[in-house]
Amino acid sequence: MAHDSVRESPAVGTAMLVFLPFAAGYFLSYVYRTVNAVISPDLVSEFGLSAASLGLLTSAYFLAFAALQIPVGLMLDRIGPRRTNAWLLLCAGTGAAIFSMADSVGGLLLGRTLIGLGVAAGLMSSIKAFTLWFPLERLPAMTGRMLFIGGLGAISATVPVEAALQFVDWRGLFQILAAATFIAAALIFLAVPEKPGDRPQETLSDQFSGTVRVYASPVFWRLALGTTLFQGINMSVQGLWAGPWLADVAGFGRQAVAFHLLVLGVAAMCGFLFWGALAARLAWRGIAPMSVLIAASAIYLLIQLLFVFGSGDLALPMWVGWGFFGTSGSLAFAILSQNFPISLSGRATTALNLLVFMTAFASQWGFGAIVNHWPAESGGYQAEGYAVAFGIFFILQLCGFIWLVVARRH
Repeated sequence: MAHDSVRESPAVGTAMLVFLPFAAGYFLSYVYRTVNAVISPDLVSEFGLSAASLGLLTSAYFLAFAALQIPVGLMLDRIGPRRTNAWLLLCAGTGAAIFSMADSVGGLLLGRTLIGLGVAAGLMSSIKAFTLWFPLERLPAMTGRMLFIGGLGAISATVPVEAALQFVDWRGLFQILAAATFIAAALIFLAVPEKPGDRPQETLSDQFSGTVRVYASPVFWRLALGTTLFQGINMSVQGLWAGPWLADVAGFGRQAVAFHLLVLGVAAMCGFLFWGALAARLAWRGIAPMSVLIAASAIYLLIQLLFVFGSGDLALPMWVGWGFFGTSGSLAFAILSQNFPISLSGRATTALNLLVFMTAFASQWGFGAIVNHWPAESGGYQAEGYAVAFGIFFILQLCGFIWLVVARRH
């Protein structure tokens, strides 16, 4: 490891104050990330969106998220995770309010962009807080628990959202989300304790130099180039295209689509918790988290072949596999944090997150652009278009997997 991991865990009360407020913000970030998969029929109907336009609108979240990662890294290492996340969540709440009142695609884009900016520090601020408060060997497990909370947010954006839409429309839903986001920002700012003595005294110039050091590090690129595609494509499909695939390829109605998205979210939630706990346990036995990551990624690639050559008849096991094994890529953040000094940990993880979310933006938009070439006469898109899109994404991820295996030797 790049720095000393000898640190006692905080008292239970302090640990809860560190974990729970950040968890509330991260929960909401996943709701925002996934909710368009359920409300997309309403948006298409009201605004006349094509598949490419819907992909662009939804992926604006990822583009905005990615654009803020370098500043977020600097902020995390300079003013700390508490202040960074609290202030940014105010931006997310404002974006949700604007989205709820939009009367044009431009208004939707503005709201979605502000949401992406506002939740840009959700996971990274949590990981930074964990590096300050917990022993480094607990990072994979703590990160897995936080991602588990994100999974709860993802499943809350499926059947529960579909049920809520029986009582409020999508605009009312986003007004509720805006209020909840403002509350989460207040909780983080007021409840999370400061870690004494861990505020760096670097100048701004030194901080930028540290960012350059991260991007110049061979360790960073050995991990980033191999895992970025897995994480970005997984998020982009689960956050939008899983819903249309279930409707167009499997032929499900809205309630069945929402149910399958719920199961997908549960599988992802279990995966986040499982992979972090497994990596932490195996590390004590001398098995590196990178080995766990490679093995899980290999299985994930095999599952994706079902989306290329299979049909909607196996929809449930296919999406369970997608959610469970696709989340293994999140181990990359804990691995990266363990290989950089604490003073650089915020910039290291946000540097990786920048690449992940740029990939998510490009793939979510690109997926829509591909299937747009196979429109169905009855509405929606043909199964062939989805198979082509998944096939292209499979080849890209296979290249990333080969790079990861080769990098493992170093």
